[in-house]
Amino acid sequence: MSAARKKLCAALAVLFAMNIFIICLAQQAEAVTYQKGSAGSVVTTIQDKLSRWGYYSGKVDGVYGSKTVEAVKYFQRKNGLAVDGKCGPQTLAALGISVSAANQSTSGDLDLLARLISAEARGEPYNGQVAVGAVVLNRVKSPAFPGTISGVIYQKGAFSCLDDGQFWKPVADSAYRAARDALNGADPSGGALYYFNPATATSKWIWSRPAIITIGRHRFCA
Repeated sequence: MSAARKKLCAALAVLFAMNIFIICLAQQAEAVTYQKGSAGSVVTTIQDKLSRWGYYSGKVDGVYGSKTVEAVKYFQRKNGLAVDGKCGPQTLAALGISVSAANQSTSGDLDLLARLISAEARGEPYNGQVAVGAVVLNRVKSPAFPGTISGVIYQKGAFSCLDDGQFWKPVADSAYRAARDALNGADPSGGALYYFNPATATSKWIWSRPAIITIGRHRFCA
């Protein structure tokens, strides 16, 4: 192979690698856009910063609702950003939240929630899997429970799957889809904080909880 041909091949390889890098950056940027319906620890951080800086007066609950949208728009107007009410890479940077940190936190919440759903609701109807994820998020929002997904899941005695080993088994693909839907605001449980299987439950206390809906083998309660 001639020297000129080698140089051309090398240049093409570099160009190809740069294109792949640019595509990856674009995909990463898209993945960390938070908007109405989003939920999780990064949304909590967004709300907390906006609240401390005087842009947000709502509840810091980790749920990206209408008040959060308006607060983000207010922040964007004041800081010369495109006003769309969404927290993409530029708005996150202006808030002091790095894209890598947002990616890491979102990925961690998703993986943890999917693992819990798979362990607790494997074989349940898809709506029932989403509902289990929603119960975790409803607890995060409730002052009676820890304020993070990991805190809720690892709370002592909260979920039997952590004691019987089910939590560490391979995660079903449907559990990841259900976790994403729950994190995006879907809640087939109707706001439930608890659920149980009436066929196996032995706790008298759980039977005392007001029932909201039954999906598959689980009864969801307030």
